[in-house]
Amino acid sequence: MSTFLRLLNEKDKAARLLDTCGEVRRGAKNGSVFQVDPESFQSVPTAPFAYWVSDALREIFQTMPAVEAQHRSAKQGLATADDFRFVRIWWEPLSGSWSGFAKGGAFSPHYADIYLLVNWPANRTQIENNLNEKGEIRSNIWMLRDTATSFFGRPGITWPRRTQGGLSFRALPRGCIFADKGPSAFLDGDSPVELLSMLALVNSRAFGLLVSLQMAFGSYEVGVIKRTPIPNLNSHQHATLAALARRAWSSRRNLDTIQETSHAFLLPAALRARLGDYDPLVIEAEMADILSEIENIAFDLYGFSNADRAVVLGSSELVGCDDSESVEDVDVREEDDLAEPVNMTDGLLSWAIGVAFGRFDWRLATGEREAPPEPDPFDPLPAKSPGMLPDGATPFHDHSGILVDDQGHPHDLARLIEEVLTRVQTDVPADVRRWLQRDFFPLHLKQYSKSRRKAPIYWPLSTISGSYTLWLYYPHLTSQTLYTAVNDFVEPKLKQVSRDAAILRDKGAGRTCDDEKAFEALQALELELIELRDTLLDIAPTYRPNHDDGVQITAAPLWPLFRHKPWQKVLKDTWAKLEKGDYDWSHLAMTNWPDRVREKCKTDKSLAIAHDLEDLYEPVPSTEGSKKKKKGSGA
Repeated sequence: MSTFLRLLNEKDKAARLLDTCGEVRRGAKNGSVFQVDPESFQSVPTAPFAYWVSDALREIFQTMPAVEAQHRSAKQGLATADDFRFVRIWWEPLSGSWSGFAKGGAFSPHYADIYLLVNWPANRTQIENNLNEKGEIRSNIWMLRDTATSFFGRPGITWPRRTQGGLSFRALPRGCIFADKGPSAFLDGDSPVELLSMLALVNSRAFGLLVSLQMAFGSYEVGVIKRTPIPNLNSHQHATLAALARRAWSSRRNLDTIQETSHAFLLPAALRARLGDYDPLVIEAEMADILSEIENIAFDLYGFSNADRAVVLGSSELVGCDDSESVEDVDVREEDDLAEPVNMTDGLLSWAIGVAFGRFDWRLATGEREAPPEPDPFDPLPAKSPGMLPDGATPFHDHSGILVDDQGHPHDLARLIEEVLTRVQTDVPADVRRWLQRDFFPLHLKQYSKSRRKAPIYWPLSTISGSYTLWLYYPHLTSQTLYTAVNDFVEPKLKQVSRDAAILRDKGAGRTCDDEKAFEALQALELELIELRDTLLDIAPTYRPNHDDGVQITAAPLWPLFRHKPWQKVLKDTWAKLEKGDYDWSHLAMTNWPDRVREKCKTDKSLAIAHDLEDLYEPVPSTEGSKKKKKGSGA
């Protein structure tokens, strides 16, 4: 037998170690001292010094089947090696060549929205032929032959490989691709009941303890999860645990129904609270009860004694990932994207803008339309959230994808916001226009940024002083949008301002002090409108947006017209890289620099595929280097 001391939670470890050693010599009882036969460590994979748990817990690894056994499989997923090119947020693209991409995320057991998309499967050949300087595939796709053919698109259970909150498993909907940072587990036959019962067990603290015994710090790699034991269940146990997991999934999803960027979004918190069908405290309490019931069942199934349960429930060391940030901890910084709370007023006003643009459905707030039924956990991701306006429904306001900050204009956005709130019988906050001009876009940019990707969909294009702003709706952008903005908005405004200025000019010496101030303001606005018009007309001839390029690429040519400095800088840098040729895979690059892009297609098969110009591609003659390329690209 060997003696082990466990002092991880002690603040003054040196002093406590000295005291504990003295107690051991005196034979006094001490909960931090363990007498263990080191041979028992062999029961646990990799034989870690798991001395603080009982022999019975260590022996579970010998008596119960592992996750990767019988009819279960766990797999590593896709690393694109170029997320900016191949990954989008779900509200960006419009074509059908994108699939949900489970790429880790924040701690969120049972349910987490899958907000990313990957260019798959229609264009997987672009990823397969995206090569480095040595002619080798940059992605890990060549390693995933069996995974891609047999597991991508299937319903399963996925988890973040690293988070600061700890290990958490969530349902993986059918039709999704999973990432290397979001490994996943599957069952033969894809039984929803068995998947849900497994989801309940792997989120239990009992399972978490067995995972932690195999780890010190690090990430929750597939190999660790594969080796972790999971009990066999009878049909009644499957059904009981599945029902609890379904309720836990539903409760956590309900918390997401007030987040307008979620697939689950229904209405903003202010309206849900008024309708009385949303109380986060009640939801959290229900979740706690469900999880407690799951814990008790899991303890029984694993055969945990009361002493073993006390170890688990009293332990703060079930987390295998270190909270400290390191070079290897990129996943944590990149993926912990829990939606930050938006205050009720901001959330309400943001929703009203979405209603004005035809994105969200105001009828849900008045009862004129019933909310659609909740989906099942493994249903494919919807194209729209329940709170969005269904296809074919009449929008709140008829527009061409352009609204304006211009008091008195029929398409004035501030007025439309107020009309929306009046329609749903909600108090209108004071000075909506000031909020729209100063506060909204920074909030919107933050709200619509995920996984280090920025994708705002309401674009304010302003005069240099911000005195006149066009609001463009990204999903409705076409090659005619900028011409429409000039012809239907800027030119009429310019004519009105010019007429008003002319009237004051003709007054001459008869102008009052107020007239003089108004005249100067009109002259300044006239010059700014001319500059806005000319900039739009300069960009318009080659502006043919393709939504598959994503928000950042599509907005880049318009960077001089965004007045929010951080976003303007992002777009200016993006435009510089486009000019340089860094993003020649984009449709925008082909539109602006076709000769350069076509020339690159001759030597870059991935680019040629992206632009449907494979006939231009000229394969490199067979050499030793090309053999390596062929070997790598044969996945």
